[in-house]
Amino acid sequence: MSIELSQRMNFEYGVPRELVPGVQRIVAKNPSPMTFKGTNTYIVGNGTLAVIDPGPDDEEQCAAIVKAVAGRPVSHIVLTHAHGDHSDGVPRLIDALKAPLAAYGYEPRAGGALKITPDSREVGVKTIRPDIMLRDRDAIQGDGWRLEALFTPGHAPDHLCFELSGTGILFSGDHVMGWNTSVVAPPEGKMSDYLASLDRLRGRGDKLFLPGHGGKLAEPERMVRGYLIHRRMREDAILNAIRERPKSIDEIVSLIYPTIEQKLVRAASLSVQAHVEHLIERHLVSADDPIAFDRPLYPS
Repeated sequence: MSIELSQRMNFEYGVPRELVPGVQRIVAKNPSPMTFKGTNTYIVGNGTLAVIDPGPDDEEQCAAIVKAVAGRPVSHIVLTHAHGDHSDGVPRLIDALKAPLAAYGYEPRAGGALKITPDSREVGVKTIRPDIMLRDRDAIQGDGWRLEALFTPGHAPDHLCFELSGTGILFSGDHVMGWNTSVVAPPEGKMSDYLASLDRLRGRGDKLFLPGHGGKLAEPERMVRGYLIHRRMREDAILNAIRERPKSIDEIVSLIYPTIEQKLVRAASLSVQAHVEHLIERHLVSADDPIAFDRPLYPS
């Protein structure tokens, strides 16, 4: 089975589009090679509302959300994870809607932490201190809706998906998307966590995924299995390359991604590093500490 990715997406920037009854999507105007058309903000409910992922700190996006809310009460602003393309708009939207933030929460570790940006730069990750701290299986609710958190670390250490109870719909954030595979970039990303989180989604019976970027996924189980197979194939290719002869991450990237655009090389290198770290955890590969892109990797 291979991943069947789709670039199709019916939207207009700043204009709410109803995807299913009680769920509207507004796409932020922050397109890039890493965010596709932009970050998806979801408005859930018909009476009291929840807003999922405010997106970037953008005046137009905030205004579009407020206009779509149309004066209805917002009980929760909800965050899938702390990456800036989802969370930077939180303060502006809280100020506009006067609603509490519900999220896992994120505190940069000692010495700081980095994340990969849409243009493959590494930048600091901001602290997220929610008003309502959510953990696995915690739920929030409003008139006619209930969102249950599913802890899915890997792409980010604080990543949550949200099940819209009784509908078969899962807001999948950046964990599973239909337009491309998710980036797992150390130190924010951890491949072993990501694979375990993917495995959690198997066999749940979800009918629809609404992701953080790109269009809706109508066959979520098939996509999750495709993601898992893709990652295993990528890891096998990396391991086989190292077993042939010791190679650096730089060499592996050139081998596996021979036609990659220069601006995406950094992201690809971090993805390979995430796989290498997982292979080291499984005692299949050894490396000098700390891992560096230009240092050789050895079969164990």
